[in-house]
This record gives sequence, C-alpha cells and structure tokens, in this order.
Amino acid sequence: MKKNMGSTDKVIRLSAAAILAALYFTGTVTGTLGIVALVAAGVFTLTSLVSFCPIYPILGISTCSVKK
Repeated sequence: MKKNMGSTDKVIRLSAAAILAALYFTGTVTGTLGIVALVAAGVFTLTSLVSFCPIYPILGISTCSVKK
C-alpha cells in the first residue's frame, strides 16, 4: 500500500475518531447509531495509523505531500 494521507488528514481523522468514541462511551449516542459511530471511529483510527485510505485511489485523491 502506498501512503496517500497527509498529516493534516490524519489529525482530522483521529480527532473525529476521538469525538465519536467519546460520544459512544458517554452514552450520548446509543443503539445502532452508536455502533455505527464506534465502527467509524475504528476505521478512522486504522486508516490514520497506516496512512492509507482505500477510497482515495478510487477517487484519484492523495493528501500526502510528494517528496522530491
């Protein structure tokens, strides 16, 4: 997998994951929506850690800066 996520993208995803997880664990979001939020938080965290988003190549997007 070639990295396609920049540092700003990672920070935004990790922040969103933290917010979604906090909403779930505080009981603000419950039921099916809570499970969806928790799964989304997991996906955001995983994609941030590996610096690869599987949807970006399909859309032709890369937020990773090119080093020369």
